[in-house]
Amino acid sequence: MLIFKIFRSEEWAELRKLGETAGAPIDLADGYVHFSTEVQAAETAAKHFAGVDDLFLIAVDADAAGKALKWEVSRGGAEFPHLYRKMKLDDVVWAQPLPLENGVHQFPAGLDKASQ
Repeated sequence: MLIFKIFRSEEWAELRKLGETAGAPIDLADGYVHFSTEVQAAETAAKHFAGVDDLFLIAVDADAAGKALKWEVSRGGAEFPHLYRKMKLDDVVWAQPLPLENGVHQFPAGLDKASQ
């Protein structure tokens, strides 16, 4: 199963340069890297990145993350994947731009948009 991280372009560039990251400012504050499932990703973008352009959607294989990935109750009582180690470039299955069009982030074709 793929899980998803939304990064600003500079955060994605830093991961590519350094090979690992402790995440975005919210991740550093909370002590783990926040991820969303396919169904949760659009709501995460709308809630935490409203109006923000120049984002990237990063896909990671949840199984490959191993025991450092914990599923914990968060927004709306839903379980979200949280990574309790640095995210590594090797964790990334794919990454692509997450453009903003008319105030809405445009997710890749085929990604579940049930939360939009």
